[in-house]
Amino acid sequence: MNRLLNNIRLRNKMLLVYFLCVFTPMIVTNLLFYDMMTDNVRDRRMKDIDRAVEQIKNDFRSQVDDAVGLSSFFYSDYTTNEILDRDYTDVADYIEAYDNYLRRVMNSYSPVTLSMQSIMIYVANPTLLHSGNIGLLSDNIKEEEWYTRGAAIARSQPVFMRTKTADGGFISFSLIRRLDYFSDRMSKEKMLKIDFKTIDLKEIFANLNMQGEMYLVNPSGQIEYTTKSGVHWDAPVLPIYTSYRSNHSIEFVKTFTNVSYLKGWKIIGTIDEGEVVKEVRKSRDLILWSGCIMIVIPTVIILIITRSINLRVVQILKHMKKVKTQNFESINEEESRDEIGQLTLEFNRMTLQIKTLIDDVYVADIQKKSLELDRRMAQLNALQSQINPHFLFNALETIRMRSVLKHESETAKIIHNMAKLFRSSLAWNKDKVTVKEELDFINCFLEIQKYRFEDKLVYEIDVEPEAYACKLPKMMFLPFVENASIHGIEPLKYGGRIQIRIVRSGEDLVFTVRDNGIGMNEEQVNKLYSYMDMNETLGDSIGIQNVIYRARMIYGDSFTFEVDSHRGQGTFIRLRIPSI
Repeated sequence: MNRLLNNIRLRNKMLLVYFLCVFTPMIVTNLLFYDMMTDNVRDRRMKDIDRAVEQIKNDFRSQVDDAVGLSSFFYSDYTTNEILDRDYTDVADYIEAYDNYLRRVMNSYSPVTLSMQSIMIYVANPTLLHSGNIGLLSDNIKEEEWYTRGAAIARSQPVFMRTKTADGGFISFSLIRRLDYFSDRMSKEKMLKIDFKTIDLKEIFANLNMQGEMYLVNPSGQIEYTTKSGVHWDAPVLPIYTSYRSNHSIEFVKTFTNVSYLKGWKIIGTIDEGEVVKEVRKSRDLILWSGCIMIVIPTVIILIITRSINLRVVQILKHMKKVKTQNFESINEEESRDEIGQLTLEFNRMTLQIKTLIDDVYVADIQKKSLELDRRMAQLNALQSQINPHFLFNALETIRMRSVLKHESETAKIIHNMAKLFRSSLAWNKDKVTVKEELDFINCFLEIQKYRFEDKLVYEIDVEPEAYACKLPKMMFLPFVENASIHGIEPLKYGGRIQIRIVRSGEDLVFTVRDNGIGMNEEQVNKLYSYMDMNETLGDSIGIQNVIYRARMIYGDSFTFEVDSHRGQGTFIRLRIPSI
């Protein structure tokens, strides 16, 4: 990732930072905010319209319920039914009964009757005076549609309907109810007809919160009333609601549940989708304008700042390229106090100093150093020709071959091991080796020591198979084996033993070496531990101290070193490094 970024120009990096950290998050945030706000505004608008339609439904039902309540009184009031069912020989008797009771009843319901256009009780009783809300249930009345429908309804059930003229013209909306509660004791047929004020219904449906069209639809799907202009809801033939439905409108349908006298009737509100999204468009415009302002202003500011940085950095870069061609031209720019201004000032000072040094010192010094370098190279070549390692390797190989020809195989093997160790110790171009390669060095060394000490030295090597491929710094374990052999076993007269074990423990490689030599005192052990805390470098030796420094340099705190040794009891050393 860093390599990729290092190959991008500074101006493009700044633009990349702007687009990734400012522009894109701002766009995404505005889009998410717009989406959430649009949904919230739309949902709120839909809920407002739904509440408005529900309010219209409730107001309409309340008005009908008032009429139903009034009809229930007349339906169950025995005195009213008895007065209307009685045969009068004298009209004065009826007038007296009407004045004493019926007129008072009608006046007591005056708040309710204010919303009614008329209340009429038609009675099949010719002895009554048919006036004052009381009418004769004649044959002509019985031929009218409202009577036919009211008479067909089950006992005690009111019915809401429209009443029409003989040619089908609209008169009013009415509630019809047959007063047959006392039919087992009274013989006169009675029919209650309550007409509603059409203007009150229009006021109910003209809800200011509902900016669409309202429909009152009967169970047959016909439009009984609507606020939509151009629809003749008061015509003899009622229009069908489905013929006025639009694919671009949203419907809000409210049905009357658990209301027998309005069963199947619906209040339907329709509103154009454009009305619903009008508020959404207002919110969208607000978001778009605010988003543009929030994008444009930071963009302009960032471009100005970016241009200021980029132009000055490019100018420094151009002058640095001129320095490469020994053109030490200073940057002519007003002094500024920011980092780029300080960089410019230091660049001018540097170019001036370089030019002075080149003119006064470097030319002569370069000539002198060139001669010195040639002299040293000549000396090095001469030294290399005198001490050429290949000469020593070839000499050892010649001795080994002569030993083989003379059947001195043991001597040949030891010389071969010595040459192998010598060659490996000088070849430092390969710093990392596998455990298997390190074991080759250890085996070579132990074979030489075995040749030297004969039966005095016995060694054991135990390596887990999965540890062979792990890599470690070259000759990291060998110095500890060498130390165990030379300083631990050599002073013994006989019975020397060295045990080597290499295993993988989790993510680490663990090397242990144990000898039964003379061991170390506490001071010597502490000296080994002190190598872990020292910071000075050591040169090219490969002793224990050098191994510890190299391990600390490569592995840091992941390298651990443990020593357990006592005089006359041998030495145990454990190294733990990360396995690779």
